[in-house]
Amino acid sequence: MNWYVIYTKPRWEKRVATQLEEMEIETYCPVVTEVRQWSDRKKKVVTPLFKSYVFVRRNEKTREEVFEVPGVIQYLFWLGKPAIVKEKEIETIKSWLNNDEIEIVSTDHLSPGDQVTIAEGDFKGQEAIIQKIGKKRMRLVLRSMGYVVNVRSSDVVE
Repeated sequence: MNWYVIYTKPRWEKRVATQLEEMEIETYCPVVTEVRQWSDRKKKVVTPLFKSYVFVRRNEKTREEVFEVPGVIQYLFWLGKPAIVKEKEIETIKSWLNNDEIEIVSTDHLSPGDQVTIAEGDFKGQEAIIQKIGKKRMRLVLRSMGYVVNVRSSDVVE
């Protein structure tokens, strides 16, 4: 069985994942907790890591079952075929999200738009462009894979 990526309606990722799990379809919808600030308060909000995407594990013959769920639009395609995600890549995403070790590193010399190389971890050696810099993490666009990921500031070198 392979991992595939399905494209969902905007902001339907968690709802689609829940309904697919109720149909006993193995899914993975990676989420992150963000602190959002309004004019009167701050609140922790759980949001999907990949907007409008949910990973599903299916074999080739039963791939079409996901379309029974409202909110599923289509599979993500790569070179004319449904994109297959390797098990190692799913495990990498899971390990990144479960890793709470954060080191204090100065990012004053970096700014959005800079190109960097990931120095450690499963994506070591991958080139990326900085999209956003936070206090402890950076949002990077991995050009070769087309992913947007959050990484610890210590995993990046210029």
